[in-house]
Amino acid sequence: MKLDLLAMAAHPDDVELTCGGTLIKMARRGYAVGILDLTGGEMGTRGSVETRRKEAAAAARILGVAHRENLGLPDAHLEMRMEYKLAIAQQIRALRPRTVILPYWEGRHPDHYTASRLGYEGCFLAGLKRLDLEGEAFRPFKVLYSTTYDRTVRPSFVVDISREFSRRTRAILAYGSQFRRKGRERRSKVYMPLDRLVHEVHLVARFYGEMIGVEHAEPFLVKEVMQVEDVADLPVRSI
Repeated sequence: MKLDLLAMAAHPDDVELTCGGTLIKMARRGYAVGILDLTGGEMGTRGSVETRRKEAAAAARILGVAHRENLGLPDAHLEMRMEYKLAIAQQIRALRPRTVILPYWEGRHPDHYTASRLGYEGCFLAGLKRLDLEGEAFRPFKVLYSTTYDRTVRPSFVVDISREFSRRTRAILAYGSQFRRKGRERRSKVYMPLDRLVHEVHLVARFYGEMIGVEHAEPFLVKEVMQVEDVADLPVRSI
């Protein structure tokens, strides 16, 4: 399989929460889009691994992605180990994505920022011709970082997901074991920060949408300078 875009994250539902609208938009435009979940989320308070995998499959259908896979690395125990990097590199060679979306390299959850580093180094290793690894050497052309979880970071660009917003919400709520639907909140006396996460992610999408004059958007960061060809036709008004 040759993908145009691959989103990589630590846990099932991370991709939906951080860049799900962008994946929907790219799939609608005809690009081959994929997701690589590094762990099964087995350390989460809610939901079994089997349940979360079924939810991830349902979410993938809503997103319209062509491929979704779970590497089965240990949740809450992601480390910078060569075997983990090689497992990612193997998938990069097999899927051959031109663009990869990774989590931002800083954050509250160790798995998130470790997944970022593992993903980058796995992409790099996949391009080493002499590496003892199955498949032809391949390295993605572009690496993007999703900064949804950190509003202190000024993004390099944002993607308008206004049209995709309701469908993104459906994909997030496909994880019924993780996020409360309307009516469930009153029956439980146990509060978890997770319960407000969907609401907060929606607010973030509105926040970045306001930056460019649209309803909702998702933010991304790149380490390199962005190139512009036509300075007479740039979007987003200055004054």
